[in-house]
Amino acid sequence: MNDLRFGIHAGQQNADFESYLELWRSAEEVGLDWASVFDHFMPIQADPTGPCFEGMTLLAAMAAHTERLRCGIIVTGVTYRHPAVLANMAVTIDHISGGRLELGIGAAWYGLEHEQYGVPMPRLGIRFDMLDEQARILKLLWSQERSNYQGAHFTLTDAMCEPGPLQPTIPLWVGGSGEKRTLRVVAESGDGWNTFLMPEEDFDRKLAALAGHCADFGRDPAEIRIGLVVRTVLRESEKEAREAANELARRMNTDPAAIWNQDAIVGTPEMFAERLEPMRRRGVGDFLMMSRPPGDRQTMEALAREVAPEMRRLAAV
Repeated sequence: MNDLRFGIHAGQQNADFESYLELWRSAEEVGLDWASVFDHFMPIQADPTGPCFEGMTLLAAMAAHTERLRCGIIVTGVTYRHPAVLANMAVTIDHISGGRLELGIGAAWYGLEHEQYGVPMPRLGIRFDMLDEQARILKLLWSQERSNYQGAHFTLTDAMCEPGPLQPTIPLWVGGSGEKRTLRVVAESGDGWNTFLMPEEDFDRKLAALAGHCADFGRDPAEIRIGLVVRTVLRESEKEAREAANELARRMNTDPAAIWNQDAIVGTPEMFAERLEPMRRRGVGDFLMMSRPPGDRQTMEALAREVAPEMRRLAAV
């Protein structure tokens, strides 16, 4: 868990199964370390009437069709599954993958999914209470033969989760950027914290908040892996990257301005490494490019074969 890792975060919307599988296989072929799905039932930041595969079952299929990639989901919504059900699903995928699963959890946010399916969506504070309990329950079920838990939202009574994880434990990621609640759950229960690229001053403030929560739980913040999701298109020149970004947005049926904003990196591999090196120095270990179908193999290749070696070289200095 100490090495730098590079990968794709590939929300599975507007794609058929074969093309989505090809996206993951391409990530593995070019030498990336990680691929992840998202936990949504309809497209986000696009026309919501389009197709979208369910995340956990698709992740199981991707685990069965790959050999080396770490297999993740960023992040499961706490309102969608009882924590014990999620714990058992995660263990199953861990065995399918040969011990490559990393599970992300979060407080859920997409109101349209809840509205259409009749899934209760309590106010945010309650969802964070649920997330806190969920994290504790997952850790219990993955580490004990029998687990008991009595919370305000979830209950376990002499509960089993057999077989246990193939790994010593499944790395548990918490996704989000809230300084009061999200980062407190990270500090208490998380093996990793996942968020999106943001200005350095904002990131520093969140790191300070995380350190304060870690002090409350007697944890060293350095124990917690940090992952950034970055919207990026990389080419040999910035002009080529801009053209490719606009074409990719068109193929995704998305407004380019909505995705290639100030938090995106559209340019050369050198520009990516220069922009992200300060974040590496601040402790980021995972850099994941946003890669919704149809994907962008040229950027994946640049990330794996140009950016990754350079940033690893800098880390070794």
